[in-house]
Amino acid sequence: MLVRGEVVREVPPEIARFSVTVAARDKNRPAALSRLAERSEAVRALVDGYGDAIDRRETGDLWVRPELKRSGEKVTGYAGSATTIVTVTDFGILGELMLRLADQDQTTVAGPWWELRPNSPVHREARQAAVAEAITRAREYADALGAEVTALLHLSDAGLTAQQPMMMTRAAHTMGYRAAGGAPPELELDPQVQTVQATIEAGFAISPPRLASE
Repeated sequence: MLVRGEVVREVPPEIARFSVTVAARDKNRPAALSRLAERSEAVRALVDGYGDAIDRRETGDLWVRPELKRSGEKVTGYAGSATTIVTVTDFGILGELMLRLADQDQTTVAGPWWELRPNSPVHREARQAAVAEAITRAREYADALGAEVTALLHLSDAGLTAQQPMMMTRAAHTMGYRAAGGAPPELELDPQVQTVQATIEAGFAISPPRLASE
């Protein structure tokens, strides 16, 4: 007997990621590079100020390029940007942090992306529930035949996925806010539910069916 065990769970996210990109532009190359370094360091200092609420801070894309006239190779200036990926575990500070970063000069904030950790116990629990579901189905089928499940012949993992809402996989929310003065406004973010699905296929041996005849 071959049966499938499938379980779908909706669970709260465990981490949130967002990106911070700072840009700089100047006719003078050293000035552009210096400005880019200063703005990048300001991002690092602001993020690090949140201590244990931050899971990690990682450098993403970094680029610097000369800007040319429409024709020819004459350099008119230099532009660059640096991106930092921030992973947050304390969702209570997430909105505040993102707005404070968006309040910096020439800074773009994108996200958040809500996720589960790769080693989250939710994945293990879903797999175990899928196995239990397969055993339950096998016993129900055997009972309908007047038989009993006697042995497990094979078990295969058809996959486990953590699905995010489509709106978050297509594009990120971006912020380019700049306050007119004072502290940035408060922003409360609602964590997006994560869908975890586990599927297994199992083959069972059953005793000879006791089929009733009428």
